[in-house]
Amino acid sequence: MSSLAPYGGIFRIRFIAGMQYRAAAWAGVATQFFWGFITLLVFYAFYEGSGGLEAPMSFSQLGDYIWMRQAFLALVMLWSMDNELLDHIASGNVAYELVRPLSLYVFWFARILAFRISRTLMRCFPILVVTFFLPSPWGFNLPAGTSALALFLPSLMMAALLATALSMIICLITFYTLSPLGSRLLLGIIADFLMGSIIPIPFMPLPLQRFCALLPFQYTADFPFRVYSGHIGGSEALWGLAIQGFWFLALIVLGALGFRAAQRQLVLQGG
Repeated sequence: MSSLAPYGGIFRIRFIAGMQYRAAAWAGVATQFFWGFITLLVFYAFYEGSGGLEAPMSFSQLGDYIWMRQAFLALVMLWSMDNELLDHIASGNVAYELVRPLSLYVFWFARILAFRISRTLMRCFPILVVTFFLPSPWGFNLPAGTSALALFLPSLMMAALLATALSMIICLITFYTLSPLGSRLLLGIIADFLMGSIIPIPFMPLPLQRFCALLPFQYTADFPFRVYSGHIGGSEALWGLAIQGFWFLALIVLGALGFRAAQRQLVLQGG
């Protein structure tokens, strides 16, 4: 256990530091309320103008999906990054990180995870509490059942770990490109679409839904929220949890090996 103490220490330090930015958190809450209402209004117009066609999700389920996504935005979205780490790589200050007798991959993983959790805790409760009191079907609802809640909690935990592992891939790419802007922008745009942030996965054409199911992005910002709303349940939810675990392990192995290779090829210039 003593070998894990430094990683627990950086997690605790970054978590406490992240909890200090209360003004930024309230600004984020206001922004997420705005986008949540805008998104619901757009889909309400879609539902009203559908001409009786059956929608892939009920409007109540969609409301839960949207408010959960807004509440946990900082936890699961790929663009939620610790910018200081990317600046360390681009500026060469990563040299100070390399002198520590620790795994750089695990050290940074703990740091990014703490960053995500701290930002989320300050934002999620105000959003969920306020939207719970909104009139139906615009508001946030209790889970579809105890089974939905029991499946949602581990799926959200796995989504946070999976999103962090994907963030580490962005850090890895930055080692080779020396600029975080391109990789972060490109992967962020692609991930936003494939994880259902722009169009929820159930509203996509069936071939595109099948394509998204083959990639890890859907299992961060789409899968856990559909489990909560009851849109995914039973064996399908259990299968989704298994896929989350597979992608998490695959990305951890890929990231750890990639970090080791990048550190062997790293060249630092200057005095």
